[in-house]
Amino acid sequence: MTDSYVYIVECSDQTLYTGWTNRPLQRIRAHSEGRGAKYTKGRGPVKLVYLEALEDKSSGLVREAQIKKMIALKKRQLISEHADRTAKLEQELRDIEKTKKEKKTKSE
Repeated sequence: MTDSYVYIVECSDQTLYTGWTNRPLQRIRAHSEGRGAKYTKGRGPVKLVYLEALEDKSSGLVREAQIKKMIALKKRQLISEHADRTAKLEQELRDIEKTKKEKKTKSE
């Protein structure tokens, strides 16, 4: 699994925010709690609508910039075209997170 992800969240006002992270689930929670970015403060809770895994941070930042340049309609098309992949990747990350928590609990 990679440590570089580009994501798009939909804010409660239906606007989209694009970002890069190495910890997507934690980052989405931070956005929803008003800690993620200036733009998403006061626009939470947010919903993860797009997630893409990339090779490294450099690739992630380049892809983030590409998506940020897209108009909203193109972003929504991207989201729609990759909804299944996003859901699958999000579930994989949740499973990994759950396994880590279980291991930590057992070791304590």
